[in-house]
Amino acid sequence: MQRLLIGLALCRLPLCHCSQGPLCGDKATDGAGCCQLGQQFFQNFGRVLPHHDDRPWCLLRSIQIADQPRQPSHAPTRSLGRHIPFSPFFFFFFLPQTHHILVQMSENAGSQSGPAPSDRVVIGLAFGNSNSSIAYTVDDKAEVIANEDGDRQIPSILSYVDGDEYYGQQAKAFLVRNPKNSIGYFKEFVGQDFASIDPTHNHASAHPQEADGVITFTVNDKDAETPSTISVSEVSTRFLRRLVGSASDYIGKKVTSAVVTVPTNYSDKQKAALIKAATDAGLEVLQLIAEPVAAALAYDARPEAEVSDKIVVVADLGGTRSDVAVLASRGGMYTILATAHDYEFAGCHLDDVLIEHFSKEFIKKHQKDPRTNAKSLAKLKFEAEATKKALSIGTNASFSVESLIDGFDFASTVNRLRYEMSARKVFEGINRLIEGVIKKAGLDVLDIDEVVLSGGTSHTPRIANNLVGLFPASTKIVAPATSATAINPSELQARGAALQASLIQEYESDDIDQSTHPAVTTVKHTANAIGVVTRVADDDVFTPIVPAETAVPARRTVHVPVPKAGGDVLIRVVEGGTHIKVTKPEPKEKKADGSDDDSDDDGSDDDDDEEEEHREKVWKIGSTVAEAAIRGVKAGGKVEVTINVSADLGVTVTAREVGGKGGIRGQVKAP
Repeated sequence: MQRLLIGLALCRLPLCHCSQGPLCGDKATDGAGCCQLGQQFFQNFGRVLPHHDDRPWCLLRSIQIADQPRQPSHAPTRSLGRHIPFSPFFFFFFLPQTHHILVQMSENAGSQSGPAPSDRVVIGLAFGNSNSSIAYTVDDKAEVIANEDGDRQIPSILSYVDGDEYYGQQAKAFLVRNPKNSIGYFKEFVGQDFASIDPTHNHASAHPQEADGVITFTVNDKDAETPSTISVSEVSTRFLRRLVGSASDYIGKKVTSAVVTVPTNYSDKQKAALIKAATDAGLEVLQLIAEPVAAALAYDARPEAEVSDKIVVVADLGGTRSDVAVLASRGGMYTILATAHDYEFAGCHLDDVLIEHFSKEFIKKHQKDPRTNAKSLAKLKFEAEATKKALSIGTNASFSVESLIDGFDFASTVNRLRYEMSARKVFEGINRLIEGVIKKAGLDVLDIDEVVLSGGTSHTPRIANNLVGLFPASTKIVAPATSATAINPSELQARGAALQASLIQEYESDDIDQSTHPAVTTVKHTANAIGVVTRVADDDVFTPIVPAETAVPARRTVHVPVPKAGGDVLIRVVEGGTHIKVTKPEPKEKKADGSDDDSDDDGSDDDDDEEEEHREKVWKIGSTVAEAAIRGVKAGGKVEVTINVSADLGVTVTAREVGGKGGIRGQVKAP
């Protein structure tokens, strides 16, 4: 995909200084004109020239537009009633390169008779490789649904015993007693080729096989004597059908439709396979949304949430993989700036730490290694997960397994400190993963406003506590260990999907399809912040109005401080960027030659504790875009500046005294 940088130039010219300004009505303005008493306000004479790396660049003072195309994930910033007129830019999430499969989804669904919008019963579905969850909205609030066993986190496992099908926690129990007829960790295989899968996590369950180029499992699903070969698509359909059945029983109505979350690296082939599996299960997929966007929406849709422009890191720490995404939240739209995916630092590796710890203890007592037996290893893993969860809410946990191996029972305890020390490498790996994706986005930890922890592994307190030390105090770490108002991390994605489903359920499928068309989803973004410079205490202070990575069209307003005595106010509209200012500690003075040895020994500890360098984010003022003067501002008054960047890259700048009668405005047409 070719990268493109579009320059939009505004020249620095004297502005209208009449009492009324361009809004006085003496003469209409179209971006090149002003009132009769003024001079030319703005002029657009930027031009695009070729560059050696095939990226156009703009001469003169320019407002840069970020790489194109980029697709924001559109989302409401709070839970909204459905009486609001339909707007695709307002209601829909979009994931880069997702729109093609969404259009295909609607075409496939169009061949079948889906439910009418008024007859839809919708849910949000987070289909995970380890666990899945379902959510339903009641009075614009998302509620996570419990299945028949009372579980809100439903293991993504199917098991067959004497022709009966079990799923969820019941099926998970059969991983010990009936592993060959239990199918787990299959979601990662949907839409994949056999040569590309990693069957590591299937060692204690039915193993994936290849049949006619399709990934399959062989289980006795009908009776104990006759094995059946089931494709991974059919396994997914059966599991989704059970989830839909549980949701229907809970709601009291048959669930017809859903918004489903997918990882950011899900391919078009995987999305198509997932949609087909859901359709075969009798579930209409209204939309696929990115997992990190769904998690962010679960927080931003709360009534008490403040609407603000921010950079958010969403760390989805699951059972078998960890996914981290950097999002730019701008006016209710989420743009994915960078993502990272890792299979080395996840919940299963924390389980392995506990398995290793207790196995060594068992070997010391009985001189037998329980990890050499598949059934014993399954018991260890099952109990290790329970112990890990207990250590997330308490400082001590017990570990007990009956007949672990050769009839030997085993019982022990572990405290959280010992556990965290043993799992230090895993925690450090998660930190590196998060730092890496921030650097991949071209940002620094000081640029991050919020970190949201999602996924079951996020319950571990040490992970959140480590991030508190990694990020500055201004960054909000949203996790149960650091915030009393944090939502259950395991439920975030399902809640976000349910909120999105409630917003779009009353629209026709054609309307949804049109809103996911590339012409709608592909928009430009600002590369740099656009704002104003004011003079405070003999220093120029930059106030961003339109932040970097803002999808256009966009409109932002800010109040500029004025002198206490009032008077004329000069406004400079400029581009701005951030850089990290590093202040190194001053070197300590060397001791005098005549100092005695005792004093050297006493001060050795102080020498070891050297001061760390100080890092801070500061704004760097770029080129001036335009200047404007507001005459005769009253004492104690305020000046309001609004910048509006249209979808076609046209820019309008408006400045006026709050409460005053006049103002000035300039408009620049798109190049």
